[in-house]
Amino acid sequence: MGSVKWEMLFRVFTGLVLIFKASLCGGLTDPRDVMAMNNLYVALGYPPLRGWLLVGGDPCGENWQGIECVFSNITSIRLNDANLGGELGDSLQFLGSVIQIDFSNNHIGGSIPSALPPTVRNFSLSGNQFTGSIPVALSTLSQLLALSFDNNHLVGPIPDAFQQLTALTNLNLSSNNIDGQLPPSMGNLLALSTLHLQNNRLVGTLDVLQDLPLQDLNIENNLFSGPIPAKLLTVPNFRKNGNPFNTSIIPSPQAAPSPSPAHAPSPGEPLWKHVNGPSSPITPKSADAKKFLSTKAIIWIGVAGISIVIAVLLCLLLSRFFKAKQQDKVAKERYFDTYKGSSKKPKYDESSLRQSNQMDTEVAKEAVVRPQEISRVDNGRMSFLPRLQDERTMDVKRNVKTSMDMRDNEIDMTDTDDDILPLPPPPLPFPIDNIAVNTVVPTVVTTCGRPMRSQNSSSVRVFTVASLQQYTKNFSQENFLGAGMLGSVYKAEFPDGRLLAVKKLDIAATRQQSDEEFFSLVSSISRLQHPNIVEFAGYCAEHDHRLLVHEFCRNGTLHDALHIYDEIREKLSWNRRIQMAIGAARALEYLHELCQPPVVHQNFKSANVLLDDKLEAYVADCGLAPLLSSVSVSQMSGGHNAYGYGALEFESGSYTCQSDVYSFGVVLLELLTGRKSHDRLRPRGEHYLVRWAVPRLHDIDALSRMVDPSLNGAYSMKSLSRFADIISSCIQREPEFRPPISEIIQELLHLIEKRHPESKD
Repeated sequence: MGSVKWEMLFRVFTGLVLIFKASLCGGLTDPRDVMAMNNLYVALGYPPLRGWLLVGGDPCGENWQGIECVFSNITSIRLNDANLGGELGDSLQFLGSVIQIDFSNNHIGGSIPSALPPTVRNFSLSGNQFTGSIPVALSTLSQLLALSFDNNHLVGPIPDAFQQLTALTNLNLSSNNIDGQLPPSMGNLLALSTLHLQNNRLVGTLDVLQDLPLQDLNIENNLFSGPIPAKLLTVPNFRKNGNPFNTSIIPSPQAAPSPSPAHAPSPGEPLWKHVNGPSSPITPKSADAKKFLSTKAIIWIGVAGISIVIAVLLCLLLSRFFKAKQQDKVAKERYFDTYKGSSKKPKYDESSLRQSNQMDTEVAKEAVVRPQEISRVDNGRMSFLPRLQDERTMDVKRNVKTSMDMRDNEIDMTDTDDDILPLPPPPLPFPIDNIAVNTVVPTVVTTCGRPMRSQNSSSVRVFTVASLQQYTKNFSQENFLGAGMLGSVYKAEFPDGRLLAVKKLDIAATRQQSDEEFFSLVSSISRLQHPNIVEFAGYCAEHDHRLLVHEFCRNGTLHDALHIYDEIREKLSWNRRIQMAIGAARALEYLHELCQPPVVHQNFKSANVLLDDKLEAYVADCGLAPLLSSVSVSQMSGGHNAYGYGALEFESGSYTCQSDVYSFGVVLLELLTGRKSHDRLRPRGEHYLVRWAVPRLHDIDALSRMVDPSLNGAYSMKSLSRFADIISSCIQREPEFRPPISEIIQELLHLIEKRHPESKD
């Protein structure tokens, strides 16, 4: 009997082995999981991951990279720091047993999926380029233990979706652009011990958090207000700086105290400290002070007020009386001098009067095209010194002399292989009747260190695809210079030895533009002529290819000089860096204040500041904003903001001249620190240069430590401090608090060190 039982057991075991082998032949992984992974592979843009296939495959049996399984079900996807792009798509919801999902520290964009697997417990998308809002689908993740959406570009409020997340212990939504108040359902997170919400735009109070078992709470750099609940003050690790908390006692309506003078920023205090800093506590008044003013006091106040009004009116009347009397006296003198045969000689002879009128006309024209230089707007922001009238006059004379000198050195750019295509002249980017000829817009400009012929207003140079392929060696990797949101740039070497840079526009940047719109764009950018703007040399538009040709700068970009080429970086002294900043700022000043309507760059960064043989700065990609507008808002913000150059208003698709000022401030930070605007190789808190630097700009010890070590201390502390003030004003969160670029130039001019002479500066 016993032998029969053992034989039956043996047969059962053999059958199980055969079934297991059969399952191996057909694949271990659940077909639904395979389908989900195939769809995810497509959404991510076919990344080079080991074992991953477009169709079919066996993730569990073939050990796909980053995939872990239990039996036939996928339970873990860990692809952090895998250099992934693309999007997540909507296939994750079909994974029926996944417990862990980690896509942190990649370049994945798009929106977070609106449907998520309900079995997930640990979910991390931190350090990517996700846009849009946080999905309401969080309410279905009842088993969630840890959630990390930090360091993305998420917007909108936090959804009221935490009712079922009672097991959640770790929530990180920091370093996004989330706004609104904390949702009431956050009070249901009864297991939450770590909550990070710093570096957002959250408002309201913290009352909903007061009963949670928090051990680590970070809400820095938000807009929370109201008194802090007493229970939160007992949290062991509570960080709250950078919020306008109001801890004052609210007085009764009958005796509302007048605002304390301490609320107003002092003249030397940067506005951002006043805007983002905590309010000064108001000391409650005594009970006697809360009573109504007595009748006697009211009468005295009324009498005093009436007296002041009468005195002001009398002063105005007397002023107008004396002014009219003085004008009458002047009129009489002119009458007698002219008609009564006065022997008094004229004060000016004809030649001097004509010269004076000519100078007045030049200064007046300069004032028309540079209104910011003679006005002093001080709405609470950092005050800049106004320019002197004679400085503007000297600038006009210098521009005239420069244009005349360069006209004498004009060279011929004619190429027998290329044709000239006349274009219908679009409206000028500035009113010609407001600008003196050869004064503000010279007919000949020097770009990238070489004199160039100015563009004809009715024609531009046209290249053929065949010629550009020949000159760029068929757009070879050897001639590749770099790539951006609009396309790739290649070096073109012409038979006569000339070097030009060819920007090969991506189809995505031009697909929404008609031929007429593209030709209009070409004609517009050909008219942007300034000594600090890269010279436009021509274009190509044939066989569905659109290319722009510009002057070539031998020392590459400011980004490369600061972060890649040590031999160039060693030449960047303090004076040289300030001069680079001034050169780039003058290009923005031309776009913002001399062009009518103003031209917004929209893509200003150190990679678009080119350097010539003398390390002088020239701004590239000017006038290409129409191409950038064809890129979606999410792509634009994901590209510009992801690298730390974009202001907050970029998220909503709002671009102004003050947005360029913010980007210019980030480039100034690069010049100061030698750091990249965004560097994932640094510790988490130092990824974004602006967020890391802002708290240190007004601490002299911290400021000294953050300066680029390659400067070797060759600068004055006064100059360093003023440079930090300029940066702080440029990177204000609100656009209206950033100064115009013309004021920034004047401040930078005061930073040139005269006691550290340099042979080339």
